[in-house]
Amino acid sequence: MATKISLTNQFIDLEHEFGAHNYHPLPVVLDKGEGVYLWDVDGKKYFDFLSAYSAVNQGHCHPKIIQALQDQAQQLCLTSRAFHNSAFGPFAAFITAYFGFDKILPMNSGAEAVETAIKIARKWGVKNKGISQEQAQIVVCHNNFHGRTTTIISFSDDQVAKKDFGPYTPGFISIPHNDTKALEAAFASNKNIVGFLVEPIQGEAGIFTPDEAYLRNVQQLCHEYKVLFIADEIQTGIARTGSLLAVCGDCSCESSCLRQTDTFAAPDVLILGKAISGGVYPVSAVLANNDVMGVIQPGEHGSTFGGNPIAAAVATAALKVVKDENLAQNARTLGQLFRNAINEYIKTSSIVTLVRGKGLLNAIVINDTPESDTAWNICLALKENGLLAKPTHGNIIRFAPPLVMTEDELMACVKIITKTLRTFEPN
Repeated sequence: MATKISLTNQFIDLEHEFGAHNYHPLPVVLDKGEGVYLWDVDGKKYFDFLSAYSAVNQGHCHPKIIQALQDQAQQLCLTSRAFHNSAFGPFAAFITAYFGFDKILPMNSGAEAVETAIKIARKWGVKNKGISQEQAQIVVCHNNFHGRTTTIISFSDDQVAKKDFGPYTPGFISIPHNDTKALEAAFASNKNIVGFLVEPIQGEAGIFTPDEAYLRNVQQLCHEYKVLFIADEIQTGIARTGSLLAVCGDCSCESSCLRQTDTFAAPDVLILGKAISGGVYPVSAVLANNDVMGVIQPGEHGSTFGGNPIAAAVATAALKVVKDENLAQNARTLGQLFRNAINEYIKTSSIVTLVRGKGLLNAIVINDTPESDTAWNICLALKENGLLAKPTHGNIIRFAPPLVMTEDELMACVKIITKTLRTFEPN
């Protein structure tokens, strides 16, 4: 029988030899998932504290989502959009009502959805502001992460994803995140701006949460200057931050009535992905009202798999789970408990300087330089202690467990995290 080391290495060696080297994973080979737990190929059990970058909000292999996948796969998988199918129409009606928009344009990956929103915004500017298609501009934020396609890296600050992949796509203006003065200055000085694309909380950058009034002010400025407010909620949406969407603010409601409240900074264009399918199937979506989505005509955009029957069934089931199991409220409650516990640890810590986040999207800042390997080594130690997390930007560790986690499970994870951190404290 193969030893633990050799079995793990066999899988890693196969991936290294035959797969492109575009990721640097932790040295663990996962084989099974259920709820908040993962098991490796040797049967070791872990708490998942990354949730596939917030794609598995509903927990691994949620039975209701898996059942929807199986039922639809046995009936009809794919038709392309050359024909109508019996799953997409009901799904479109369901998700537009769920989030309070008129129309959905379905895609598969998050980056595809961002590209879709960019195309919509540019054509909207041509048709509604009289801007030449060669002059349309979209404002983005420093340290953004919206994907790694050619267009998206053109306005990225991530040199690892960007360097040597030019020439880059023009048409973007970058300003600081959480800076409405810079946003207004950009709008006031450039009449060719058609949209502001923003993450409500910057995830890949290290879970940077803006000021409380930021998104409401963004919404007001966009309306004042006739610019589309485009919210990328691929990572922050679907209850992750303690509300159905991060743009909902601190509202506890979990339905589209949020669009009527004072705390909801309603975007003109909403981009969703990841947890829209509970991590079971690639699904993404762009939602907008008729005055915006109406600019897209047949043949101008699409995808063979976008809106396929399996995607429609899976996403419907996944979104129902969010409401049926009160995942937003759970994320809000457990997130506060987590930050309270870590802040208590920080009081006597030299290795951790800060915890920040919202709901169950959090990060700790390690007291070392971004160029150091301390955060990586902490994550290796967490793995040995039965918890999986991953660094971002060198000295930041992102913590984002499935939202189905219980309070007892969360506190068990806190115990693992603090126990591990203590081994890195200076003597």
